[in-house]
Amino acid sequence: MKKILTILLCTSFLLTGCGNMSRAGKGALIGAGSGAAAGAGLGAIIGKDGKSAAIGGAVGTAVGAAVGAVIGDVMDKKAAKMAEIEGVQVETVTDVNGLDAIKVTFDSGILFETGKYALTEASKVSLSKFAVEMRDLPETDITIYGHTDNTGSAAVNERLSLQRAQAVSDYLKSLGIAAERMVYEGKSYTEPVADNSTVEGRRLNRRVEVFISANETMIKQAEEGTL
Repeated sequence: MKKILTILLCTSFLLTGCGNMSRAGKGALIGAGSGAAAGAGLGAIIGKDGKSAAIGGAVGTAVGAAVGAVIGDVMDKKAAKMAEIEGVQVETVTDVNGLDAIKVTFDSGILFETGKYALTEASKVSLSKFAVEMRDLPETDITIYGHTDNTGSAAVNERLSLQRAQAVSDYLKSLGIAAERMVYEGKSYTEPVADNSTVEGRRLNRRVEVFISANETMIKQAEEGTL
């Protein structure tokens, strides 16, 4: 599905104890669901169906509106290009620094066979196109979430969702995306986007989400006018 949506999210960032979070390097951290807690004055980051998520790494200082506009323009253009990739949904979201970020959702039915975590040949085509866009924007961090439906045990789905997220990370790494830019996590069936009691709902819940956010280098370049 080729479509760009815009979601306005509130910002905060406090992540504790993600049992299924693995780092491919020292990339940005995205906390979601039970992992992210929000201070009363800051508010939770709200996504679809009330799910909370903190996107990107906080830089520790306020980012000005002019810098945000520059980064927003870069992200909007990149999101438009990614929306041309077959079988993905692209959305713009807001990270913990109040900057535009990108969320790309891959249907697991395209990436994997049922119950498997090995990438299909068709999925490698889409991921290769995605990697081209990521190599063109190295000043970003990438976080990958694997999601399943609720068929089977929690333990099986936790493992499968993590394996699928790692498979995407590993393949992107093989295509030249630096490991230190990426972090991945398996979310099992804890964050459904549809009703698991229906066939269509379960299909929608089986997905891989990839978040792209500006890192400190991009923010500095925007501040210096060199982005």
